[in-house]
Parts: sequence; C-alpha cells; structure tokens
Amino acid sequence: MQSQDKTLDYALLGLLALLWGASYIFTKVAVAEIPPVTLIALRVAGAALFLGLVLWIRGEHLPRGWRLWGKLGLQAFFNSIGAWTVLAWGQQHVEAGLASVLNSTSPIFVFLFTREALGGRKLAGALLGLGGVVLIVGVEALAGLGESVAGQLACLVGAMLYAGAALYGRNFARVGALQTALGTMIWATLVLVPLAFVVEAPLSLGPSPMALAATLILAVSCTGLALLVYFRLVRTLGPLGVASQSYLRAGIGVLLGVAVLGERLSLPVVLGLCAAIAGVWMMNGGTRRAAVSAPGAG
Repeated sequence: MQSQDKTLDYALLGLLALLWGASYIFTKVAVAEIPPVTLIALRVAGAALFLGLVLWIRGEHLPRGWRLWGKLGLQAFFNSIGAWTVLAWGQQHVEAGLASVLNSTSPIFVFLFTREALGGRKLAGALLGLGGVVLIVGVEALAGLGESVAGQLACLVGAMLYAGAALYGRNFARVGALQTALGTMIWATLVLVPLAFVVEAPLSLGPSPMALAATLILAVSCTGLALLVYFRLVRTLGPLGVASQSYLRAGIGVLLGVAVLGERLSLPVVLGLCAAIAGVWMMNGGTRRAAVSAPGAG
C-alpha cells in the first residue's frame, strides 16, 4: 500500500507541476487585457468560488475557530498574497529566464529554514535540480546576476515565501486539504479584490472571451485544483517534497512549448530536464516516513 501511495504522490506532484507550469501560458494570455492585480484578484476569487462549490457538494463545512482562521491568513500571505505580489513586481525588473531560476530556489530555502542536515542525498538533489533549471532556461540567463538587484531580491523573497508556505502548511494536517485551500483563498480574496479597486479600475475593463477563458482556467484548474493537490502533498511528501515541484515547472514549460508552439529541444535542455527529474527523485526518496512524523496542526 505504501508503494502505491508513493506512486500516487509522484503522479500528483507531476500534476501540480503541470498545473502551475501551464499557469504561465494562461497568465500571458489574460494579462495582455487584464491588469496584474485585477487578474490575481479574479484568480483567487474564482478559486474561492470553485472550492466553496466543492465544499457544498461534499456537504462539509468551513474551518472553525478564530485561531485557525488567523493561521489560514498567514498561510495565504505565504502562498499567494505576499508571494504573488512580490514576484509580479520583481518580474517587471528581471529577465524572464533569470526570474525563473531565482523563483525555483524554494527547495534550497526549505533546507535553510529547517533543522534537516545540510548534506546527503536530499541536498544533492536540490542542487542538481537547480542546476537542471539553469540548463533548461539557459546558462546565459545568469549573466544578469547583480543587475536590477531589487528585482532579483524580490524574486528570491517570493521563493522564500513559497518555502515558508510549504513549511507552515504542516499546521493544517488535521484540517483537510479542501478546507485549507478554501480558507487561504477566502483570505486572498478579501485582501486582493479591494486592492485591485484601489490600484486599478476593474469595472472599466472589457476583456475578450479568450482572456476571460484564460482567467477562468487560472482560477479553477491552476489555483483551486492545484491547491487541493498542494495541501495533500504537504501532508504526504512533506515541505521539501512539495517544494521540489518548482524544478519540474521549468521542464513543463519547455515541453508545453514543444507541444503547443512547435519549439525544438536542444541538448542542454534535454540534459536539464534529466537533471531536474533526477533532483526531484533524490529529494523525495524516503520522504514519506518523515512526512508522517512531521508536526500536525498546532
């Protein structure tokens, strides 16, 4: 049973990487007509509606208790409100390739923020996976290091927040993935929808059906469904395991480019894909036992 669960976890990890990797394509389509803060607000509000519908269909109830809702608010800051906002700002000042590399460093921060020994197979896997991302994006992307320092630091802060989200997510082991995902999206909606009206003019927009369709997919699939998978994997694979999907996202983006745009694979990209997959495998080997003994809800 354990090996079957592990296979399912790996499959879900690949699905999570696919959903979040594909989000870049839908974001690119939608943001051409919808300003970024408004787009993020629509994304989280749509996800909250989707998750609320699932909760109603299943006959379950919202999380209860002010203390728990306070924790969900902090998780929402780590996972969406803070991370997405700082990354959106940083990516305005950093080349896309370098931003992808910097945004993929969250497994390294998981190591730094925990008491896990900084050595052994898992750390080697984290470094190998990061090297794979560099090969996928292109080594030349590193040439911009040291320029636009504020933007690069913002991308790193976003990766740090993602690492914090993976670690803090262990507090909701007894809450359930659906309730945790819905709670964080309710918090994100309460913060980001008013913010969109303050900094942008959502009611004056007239987006095309294509932009609206991309936004709907972002909300339901790339956010609502993805968060259900994410919080399940935090409980089963643990923080480092779920953070490892950041290495797979770059590879997913390349494969989608090949499938959708007819792009060709170069040898460095193929080597990078192999390194990223190997790194993820090394980080997740033997993590199920550790995940089970991780702290539960506090």
